[in-house]
Amino acid sequence: MKTFDLRVKQLLDGDLSLSDLPPELRAEGEEALRLLAAVDRTPVTLSPALDARVMAVVRQHAKSPALGAWRWLNTPRDLELRLRVRPWTVWAGALAAAAALALLLARAAPAPVPGVQARAGTRDSVLVRFVLYAPGAHRVAVAGTFNQWDRGAALLVPAGTSGVWTTTLALPIGQHQYAFVVDGARWVSDPGAPAVDDGFGRRNSVVAVTAQGAHL
Repeated sequence: MKTFDLRVKQLLDGDLSLSDLPPELRAEGEEALRLLAAVDRTPVTLSPALDARVMAVVRQHAKSPALGAWRWLNTPRDLELRLRVRPWTVWAGALAAAAALALLLARAAPAPVPGVQARAGTRDSVLVRFVLYAPGAHRVAVAGTFNQWDRGAALLVPAGTSGVWTTTLALPIGQHQYAFVVDGARWVSDPGAPAVDDGFGRRNSVVAVTAQGAHL
């Protein structure tokens, strides 16, 4: 498969015009535009069986006792403690309580649900969580416009042995295209996100990141 210069990809995305390209890239840009015009733009319809399998996993995780415990732990409560302790016992008690809380959180952490989730990050970015159900995969990464489509820049980690892979990235505000890369070679679009034709025979997923979070 031929690899085009990044500026030629910007031409195909509409960010640049042919006249914006340097002279040495214009022939390559014209070739890319010809290929794009010849691409079959018929929408790709996912199999209903795939949607049923993904939703079965989502429902299974939604009923998880660990998820209920996690929600209980995160519910705000007003507590009033009146303790009479000797000064030299404070540090020992604090360490024991911290260890117990860490153990409880580790046991109660919920399994990730496939899809894209977001939470607040810095002023100009949002923390976006990518999740893919890929049983049998040995290596999963996410590549997109936010990391120059580098298939090794953002690796996902397995969430136990359920076949779910996940990672969290700080994405700048704006619209981003992305795809998952399974075992370094197979490009997979996110079944829970809208997709667009990338002009080279694949479908890229799309996520819009705003100050209020990520929107599919």
